[in-house]
Amino acid sequence: MQEPLVVRQERRIPAPPAAVFALLTDPEKILRWMGTEAQVEPKPEGLYLVNVTGARFARGSFREVVPVHRLAYSFGWDGSEVVPPGSSLVEIDLIEQPDGTLLRLTHTGLPNAEQCAGHAEGWNHYLGRLAEAAAGRDPGPDIMAGRK
Repeated sequence: MQEPLVVRQERRIPAPPAAVFALLTDPEKILRWMGTEAQVEPKPEGLYLVNVTGARFARGSFREVVPVHRLAYSFGWDGSEVVPPGSSLVEIDLIEQPDGTLLRLTHTGLPNAEQCAGHAEGWNHYLGRLAEAAAGRDPGPDIMAGRK
């Protein structure tokens, strides 16, 4: 049986889990590291809607919300037939460490290797920006801005 297509990333973040969780669930704090607009309702069946690049909306709904420890939400792109809204699943676990938080991200349900590679690149970029924001630094202009 073929291994499913999965994007896995880990990032050490120099902030406690509660601070990282807030950067993932508070619309104003999300915009410090990703996107130009954000509407999130971090509760089961709550809306996940982020205009990631200023030209592309990611849309889904929360499946699981365990404050400061875990988030799971469906994910896809408005107007996309390849990865439509809600067609994949993003799971984020926050593990407390002596020097901050270990963030483990798993993105499943993507349709092919090309989409996995593209989403892996995007997550790597945005998790780096998240780590900068969590450390109290300005991640600077987003090089992904305007991409469709």
